[in-house]
Amino acid sequence: MTLPSSALRQRSPSAERNREPILDVLRRVLPASGLVLEIASGTGQHVTHFAAALPALDWQPSDPDADARASVAGWIAHTGLANIRDPLALDVESTSWPIESAAAIVCINMIHISPWTATVALFDNAARLLDDGGVLVTYGPYRRDGAHTAPSNEAFDQQLRSRNPAWGIRDMEAVTALADARGLTCDAPVAMPANNFMLVMMKRSRAKPV
Repeated sequence: MTLPSSALRQRSPSAERNREPILDVLRRVLPASGLVLEIASGTGQHVTHFAAALPALDWQPSDPDADARASVAGWIAHTGLANIRDPLALDVESTSWPIESAAAIVCINMIHISPWTATVALFDNAARLLDDGGVLVTYGPYRRDGAHTAPSNEAFDQQLRSRNPAWGIRDMEAVTALADARGLTCDAPVAMPANNFMLVMMKRSRAKPV
């Protein structure tokens, strides 16, 4: 028996709250056209909201979790949007991603809820997949200059590390250094509501042989 899309769709209150501020930034930094790969799509509320607002872009959601992919598919069916592809089963640390190239990559609320090796894998694959001038956009909480930006973030960090010692809020400087080492130039961080930040990183053009 096939479940109706309403039975599959999960809802995240935080996704409802932050989708508009995130979209405001995406409008400014994403290319006018091309494929946008979303890493760790979660419920699917973000990708359907962004795809509706930015119809010239082709959106590719992904998530390693089968229930999350079912929720994304439910949201796609509910909205009826034609510019969203079926969600991919993609583990960011996999040695082989089921996609060859992208104009942009969007990763929301993954870096702090995964081991550091997942962030390294994200940047390694972004450097490989993105065209010159393509962008990687991340969203979430970060430490700055070795310190949390708010007491609530420090408490959240402790909660994350108690659940999994490999998780935790990362130092922004470590993330931007990783980006630079992979040929990605980070613009000034964009402050977001609830003590979060968006980082926008553009792949530098590679010098062509003479």
